[in-house]
Amino acid sequence: MNEYNEKEKYKFDLRVWKKLLPFAAAHKKSLMIALFANVFCALIDIALPLFQKFAITNFIEKGTKNGLVPFALIYTAVVVFQGVSVLFILRRCMEVDVNIGRDLKRACFVHLQKLSLSYYNSRPVGWLLARVMSDTERIGQIVGWNLADICWQVIYIIGVFIAMFFLHPQLTLWVFLVVPIIAILTVFFQKKILYWNRQVRRTNSELSGTYNEGIVGAKTSKTLVIEDLNDKAFQNLSSRMFMSATRAARLNALFGPVVLFASTAAVAIVLQKGGNMTLLGELDISTLSAFITYALGIFGPIQQMVRTLANVISVQANVERVVELLEEKPLIEDSPEVIEKYGDAFFPKKENWENLRGDITFEDISFQYPDGDEEVLSHFNLHVPAGMTVAIVGETGAGKSTLVNLACRFFEPTGGRILIDGTDYKERSQLWLHSNIGYVLQNPHLFSGSVMDNIRYGRLDATDEEVYAAAKTVSADKAVNKLEKGYENDVGEGGDHLSTGEKQLISFARAVLADPKIFVLDEATSSIDTHTEQLIQEATSTLLKGRTSFVIAHRLSTIRQADLILVVKDGKIIEQGTHDELLQIEGYYHTLFTKQFQEEAELTAR
Repeated sequence: MNEYNEKEKYKFDLRVWKKLLPFAAAHKKSLMIALFANVFCALIDIALPLFQKFAITNFIEKGTKNGLVPFALIYTAVVVFQGVSVLFILRRCMEVDVNIGRDLKRACFVHLQKLSLSYYNSRPVGWLLARVMSDTERIGQIVGWNLADICWQVIYIIGVFIAMFFLHPQLTLWVFLVVPIIAILTVFFQKKILYWNRQVRRTNSELSGTYNEGIVGAKTSKTLVIEDLNDKAFQNLSSRMFMSATRAARLNALFGPVVLFASTAAVAIVLQKGGNMTLLGELDISTLSAFITYALGIFGPIQQMVRTLANVISVQANVERVVELLEEKPLIEDSPEVIEKYGDAFFPKKENWENLRGDITFEDISFQYPDGDEEVLSHFNLHVPAGMTVAIVGETGAGKSTLVNLACRFFEPTGGRILIDGTDYKERSQLWLHSNIGYVLQNPHLFSGSVMDNIRYGRLDATDEEVYAAAKTVSADKAVNKLEKGYENDVGEGGDHLSTGEKQLISFARAVLADPKIFVLDEATSSIDTHTEQLIQEATSTLLKGRTSFVIAHRLSTIRQADLILVVKDGKIIEQGTHDELLQIEGYYHTLFTKQFQEEAELTAR
């Protein structure tokens, strides 16, 4: 809501638009052709009434056809040239519109790949989609079409007033007196229409969100029996949208006749004054005819120009949002020296990458989340030798992922440093580190495509045999073979054609295929049935050998063999040691383990 309120109050700021110049400059040829063609068309539009004046003076008033053929040929040639210019305008404006929209979408998408994970934690998916899709499209339309329109309108309006002034200064003054009235009426109505159109767009966004929730949460709605509540909410939104759209339509319907009345009044004044002058011999009929044509044609472009400017101002909010996204700085960036040596995510220099063993040292680490008020870690020290398995346990929301996020460099410490194989990981590229990490989430994400495609994302150059072997290692092959098309089975959007367990097994296979030096299992078995969990436990016990591993565990029974267990509470590490050591001290871990053991025993007894 705040965003729309800011948008409604926003004033035009040329500095924001200047930031689009690099995108417009990339297509300056098409843009310049469109602008010059518009200037040419405007000049022809200004000249056409003069052709009319010449024809009346030389043919009608004199009652002769002498010179009519050359005149007709010249007139036809001018109109043909104008038609050709219009074709150039349409083609070039379309090119600018489509190309700038495409370039902005591409720039936004590429930039989003560079931003840190923390950025996505504070930005809803719909918010990002609106900028990448809707905002960039509107900007392309404005630059492609409205810039050319303004060029034609300005040249035409100025040229017509100059022509009318030379034809008859006194009549020009009468027309000019009506222009401010037309402009004021247009500004007034456009402001009101713009407001209600914004209400329509706002409500339409809410409707889209309601549609999305209704579809995604269909099962939940049915189990909670809230279909009636959903229907009432939707009716309320659709009624609001109908009201806003109706008011905008009524204003539009009123705007046309009001402006038409003012325009007609101006023409009537010209007819009355000019007619009297013609009768008195002070003005010839050819000049009056040309003047009336100018008077009839001047008010439409004035209205269009005001509308175009209002549209440009309204789109400034879109421009600002896109520019804000493109200027967003990643929370974590490699230094220029690191990029020079190791490359970046899009142009990696893998020939300079060192082999990673997986020795990790947390050296006097302090950490505070960017939006937090207190330190989560304070002067924390830990050495994780290569090949060690570290389990992190604690209640939901205790902060178990913090240490892993720091080790994976999804966040960086606010104090101290983290060493990978004895070197500060800031001295190596993020891509180098992330390419050596296998991350399996509690709720894994699968991309649209086949099972084979999703497993191969672990290593894009993997052969089919390697994909099959990775799946077999974690027993994913048993689940995949039960699917109708096996490895060629479509997983659906986000993997919604598969069960949670099947998605989890595929994500395990994907991680295995990547053959990482560092493994992270983020409560990866909490959504899998006991039988599948046992299969994965057997597989991962083999996979974790020789690899540095972080296991964020929900079921404490699964991490008994961990080399080190870190117990987290309220964002702090309060205990650490092996399973047996932590049970002996009878602290917080002992309490968690005993409680969970009793709960599992009760479930088994039932």
